[in-house]
Amino acid sequence: MMGWRGRIGFLVPPGNPTVEPEMMQLAPQGVSLHFTRMVAHGTAGAHDGQEDRNRTQIAHLAENTALLAMVKPGVIVMAHTATSYTLGKDGEAAMVERMRREHGIPFITAFGSVLAALRHLGVERVAYATPYNQQVTARGKAHLESHGLQVVSHGMLPGVSNIYDETAERAYQLARQVDCPEAQAVFLSGVGMPTIAVLDLLERDLGKPVISSASAMMWNALRAIGLREPLRHGGCLPFGEDEREQEHAQEKHS
Repeated sequence: MMGWRGRIGFLVPPGNPTVEPEMMQLAPQGVSLHFTRMVAHGTAGAHDGQEDRNRTQIAHLAENTALLAMVKPGVIVMAHTATSYTLGKDGEAAMVERMRREHGIPFITAFGSVLAALRHLGVERVAYATPYNQQVTARGKAHLESHGLQVVSHGMLPGVSNIYDETAERAYQLARQVDCPEAQAVFLSGVGMPTIAVLDLLERDLGKPVISSASAMMWNALRAIGLREPLRHGGCLPFGEDEREQEHAQEKHS
C-alpha cells in the first residue's frame, strides 16, 4: 500500500515549482506525498497581483481540499505562507477549523507550522526574511507579531523579478542579511523560494535555528500523522520533544 506509514496531502499554488521536489527531498521512507493545485489567476510568482491570487485561492479552497481528501491523507497542508497573511490571525484559525470539520482530516498551514516550530524551539525573538514586496512583507511581520513574536529584524530579497525563479543560494544570502544578535532564530518565509538545500549550512554559519516555511510544514505534517523521524536536511527541526528535552538536560549538566 502506498503510504504504509502515512499519507500527507499538500495544497500548492498553481505555478509553484518548488514544493513537490523539496517535500520529496524531506519525506521519510514509507510516507507518500499527494499534491493538488489550488486555483489562482495571473502571472504565477510575480509580486504584482499576489494579493488577488491569494484571495482566489481562499475562495476555491474548500473544493480543492475536497479533491485532495479523496486520497485519504492523514493530514492536509496548505502550502502557501502568504495566504495566511491575507487571512490574518482570526481568519486563518477559522479556515483551519472549517476545513478540519468539513473533511474530518487534520488541516494545517505553512505559517501555522512555522509558529509550532518556533514554539517548539522556545523562540520569542525572530529575524524575518521574505522574497515578497514591501506590502506583503509588512503584512507577514504584523501576522507574526499578532501571535506574540518579536520581529527584531526583517528584510526582503532584492531584485526579485519572479519568486519562482529564485535560488537556494539567494535564500542563503537573504538569511545572513537579516540575521542579528538579538534574533534567537531566522525565519525564511514562503514556499516558492527554495530553502531546504541551505538550512543546515545556515545553522552552522549563523549558530542558531533557521526555519523555513518548507521545513516547518513537513516537520509539522509528520508530527500530525504520528511520526517523529528526523527530517533530512531539515536544520534543527529533526528533534522530537523527548530528544530536545534530553539535549537541554545534557547542556545543563555539562
